[in-house]
Amino acid sequence: MALRIRKGDLVQVISGSDRGKQGRVIAVDPARGKVRVEQVRVQKRHLKPGRRAARTGGIIDQEGYVDASVVMLVDPADDKPSRVRVEERDGQRVRVFARSGNPVPDPARSA
Repeated sequence: MALRIRKGDLVQVISGSDRGKQGRVIAVDPARGKVRVEQVRVQKRHLKPGRRAARTGGIIDQEGYVDASVVMLVDPADDKPSRVRVEERDGQRVRVFARSGNPVPDPARSA
C-alpha cells in the first residue's frame, strides 16, 4: 500500500478516541501502513535508569502509531481534512488535495 502521507505533513485524525486532533507527522512506517502524529495516542513509557536519553529513568510520554487510514491531510486553504490524489504536472508526480485542487505543500520546506 503506497502511503500519500509523509513526515512533516499536517494531518487530522478522523476516527477513534483522538478524533478531531490535528498534528504534524513524526514518523511513517509504510510497511505496516502506520503513522506517528504529535500529541495523538500518547502512551506512558517506563524507563529504567541509564536507558536511552533518560539517565535518571522514570515515566515519559511518547506518541504511539496509528493506522494511516484514520488520518487525513489538512488543506491549508480552508483548514479542513481532504483526500489526496497524485497527478502528473509538468512531468512530475505531485500530491494534490481533492477538495481544492491545490498541490500539497512540501513538508521539508514548510517545516
